[in-house]
Amino acid sequence: MIVVTGATGNIGRPLVAELARLGQDVTAVSRAGTAPIEDPRVRGIGADLADPDSLRAAVDGASDMFLLVPGSGGQLDGERITGVAADAGVRRLVLVSSLGAGTRPESASHGPFGELEKLVRGSGLAWTVLRPGDFASNALAWVPSIRAERTVYAPFGDVALPSVDPLDLAAVAAAVLTEDGHDDRTYELTGPAPVSPRDKTEALAAALGTPLTFVELTREQARTGMLDVMPEPIVDGTLAILGDPTPQERAVSPDVETVLGRPGHTFADWARRHTPAFGA
Repeated sequence: MIVVTGATGNIGRPLVAELARLGQDVTAVSRAGTAPIEDPRVRGIGADLADPDSLRAAVDGASDMFLLVPGSGGQLDGERITGVAADAGVRRLVLVSSLGAGTRPESASHGPFGELEKLVRGSGLAWTVLRPGDFASNALAWVPSIRAERTVYAPFGDVALPSVDPLDLAAVAAAVLTEDGHDDRTYELTGPAPVSPRDKTEALAAALGTPLTFVELTREQARTGMLDVMPEPIVDGTLAILGDPTPQERAVSPDVETVLGRPGHTFADWARRHTPAFGA
């Protein structure tokens, strides 16, 4: 049995579906305890990573655990989480970390991912760490302005990053959880090409079949809006990556294609799948 935390989100849901398709029994963990899909191989169970003891029923009898933490995981007791998994007989942990754990290990926004990675690597269990970069799905933050004004507001209009499709992250996770050869590996997961906010706006316009206007925000304008939904350290760390990425953060990693045997989805692919969200 494979335990999937964060099972109802945009990574967990396709991961659960793919594991069930592959014939795996899955325990889908979320705070609500609902299964993300209807399938006899999938059971939903309620637990909260903030209370590691609540995971005991979920991991009982499990062989593998997919660990997706909220935020940067800095508020969690990672040692207790990995300890609960080990005590239950889990033999392998697959952690979703962040590319920033490697590129910005001292930052308040991404440093906690690195600390969690150390705990997973030192847990005594087999492990695999997945380090995604920028997510294509971050563009969903533009839904309200696209629906209301057919306009995208974003900073750093021409700074391009290789945004990863969450569907590819889920596919890599499914492969890691069901195939041999991935233990004690760290994979950096990106999209197949860098895309800027202006590029993304053009891709969304093409997918929607309607013109969109791009308005470039200043860093301070963007920061003010982001502080409404994110803690200050996360906002500042995110803006640092979006506005002044390192060469590694700009680079396309081969790891998605290495694991899956195919290139990752482009941002345009992601946009075409998500047109209903933007009011198509």
